[in-house]
Amino acid sequence: MNIPTILIVDDEAPARQRLKDLLSDLREQCPHILSGEADNARDALLKVRQMHPDILLLDVQMPETNGIQMAQYLRQHASEYGHPAIIYVTAYDTFAVPAFEVQASDYLVKPVRAARLQDAITRVVQRGLPSASATSELPSEALRKNHFSVPERGRILLVPADDVLYLKADQKYVSLHTAHKSYLLEDSLLSIEAAFSERFVRVHRNALVARTAIAGAERVVQASDTEGGQERVSENWQVIIAGSPERLPVSRRQWPIIKVLVKSEGR
Repeated sequence: MNIPTILIVDDEAPARQRLKDLLSDLREQCPHILSGEADNARDALLKVRQMHPDILLLDVQMPETNGIQMAQYLRQHASEYGHPAIIYVTAYDTFAVPAFEVQASDYLVKPVRAARLQDAITRVVQRGLPSASATSELPSEALRKNHFSVPERGRILLVPADDVLYLKADQKYVSLHTAHKSYLLEDSLLSIEAAFSERFVRVHRNALVARTAIAGAERVVQASDTEGGQERVSENWQVIIAGSPERLPVSRRQWPIIKVLVKSEGR
């Protein structure tokens, strides 16, 4: 299953929050990764270049550079930014024609309904996520997609992404784990998730696991005493990692995605 990465671009904070709430509600029916948000085109372009999201939820009316102009710029500089699918989310229905002239995937008018947003995202996924195939043609991006740059004792090591089993965030560092060794990275877990979304899946707010390393999942039953002395039983899931004794907890929010992965691979 292809899980798209999404960047929200809107100059109004309430509008961005509305989209984040809708995406959160749709997480089970429409699995995705929210890469981040931007309140202007300049910031959005920086994040597109860094993260290469699959989908932009893009407003039209923004100060300085509007959404149509930003899309034109992206198309003209595709070798640098890739080819993210653009779903316009706007309060105006008068921009539909110029929006589709810059190859918009869809055009949603505010207030956006959850079902309409889900339908737009699903159609992009069914057509094939555009940014991954486009950016993989770039040498620098191909290198970044296939290796991690790891500082170690005054040198930089290139650790093949295929060797990485999982990554865990701990305070300001991220630990990268292979079958034989662990390293510390200065990158954020969010930026790693955006850059390597095809290889790794989030299992918890502080952990990513290689899709190919997921050997299954197991239920963990825990008993604890309440204040009244009664025993309370809770059930959680942990992901089994091939080549490692480590078991990582799966959050309730991420469990539907992990369950789909486990079932689809027959693990």
